Amino acid sequence: MTAQPENAGYLTVGAGYRVYYQTVGSGSRLLLVPNGPILLEPFRRLAKNRTIVFYDVRNRGLSDPVEDPAYLARGIHHDVDDIEAIRRHLGADTVDLIGHSYLGLMVVLYAMKYPSRAGRVVQIGPQQPDARKIYPRELTGADYVLAETFAAIVQLDKDLAAADAVERCRKLWEALRRIYVVNAADVGKLDWMRCELANERNFRDYWVKHLMPSIQALRLGPEDYAKAIAPVLTVHGRCDRAAPYGGARDWTMALPNARLLLLENAGHAPWIEAPEVLDAIAMFLDGEWPPGAQPVSG
Repeated sequence: MTAQPENAGYLTVGAGYRVYYQTVGSGSRLLLVPNGPILLEPFRRLAKNRTIVFYDVRNRGLSDPVEDPAYLARGIHHDVDDIEAIRRHLGADTVDLIGHSYLGLMVVLYAMKYPSRAGRVVQIGPQQPDARKIYPRELTGADYVLAETFAAIVQLDKDLAAADAVERCRKLWEALRRIYVVNAADVGKLDWMRCELANERNFRDYWVKHLMPSIQALRLGPEDYAKAIAPVLTVHGRCDRAAPYGGARDWTMALPNARLLLLENAGHAPWIEAPEVLDAIAMFLDGEWPPGAQPVSG
């Protein structure tokens, strides 16, 4: 890496749009964490021998809002190309990547499109590769909490229709975050709400109109998976209500060099219920498969 950004600022990506970033560490190895500023505190321990760039993807957090339809239409594929723009800007030959939730899908799309640039890739609670697939109950974390949360959100949409946008965002987030952890007592550890930011208040609309359709349109085949030659560690909580555990199995079976690290009593934010997983991720980024990471077959 020939250039390092300051601790926080903006990097310009496609068509002049800027993404906001924060950095931790000063090592020669570059690790990108898209949508990462909300994860900076728990993940800063990974910076022992690397530079981590936590950044808000386009239309999220403090990054520039995108209004031009031409730069919205491709949805998640814009995010893939933004990684490449950031890599070039920072002068790194390769980048390691950590993607959580739908960004766990995105980082593998990057490894498929830019195989020579992807170093080591970590998916945490990734969205399943085929959005159309319905998994049996034992391969999901679906339970009464998920059903109650969705019902509560439907009611809140009605009750808060005329409410202030910030209040509406906060109430909806307070309801939604319950599905991300197994134990209700851990809800307070999810410090992701940034309702003071217009991008976060508007994210739901952006997700529905642009991101989710681009994900639903994906039709990945064996030739696509084969392009992702980077080692991939897929971390998943068996009790994840937001992304089915079956999707993690599918990723691990389909990718040519992937292993699954399954956490039995963890949900969509597994580092909260199993903080030791960050040590496993550090080991993987340093070049070794952590204990418990296994290939998946059939």
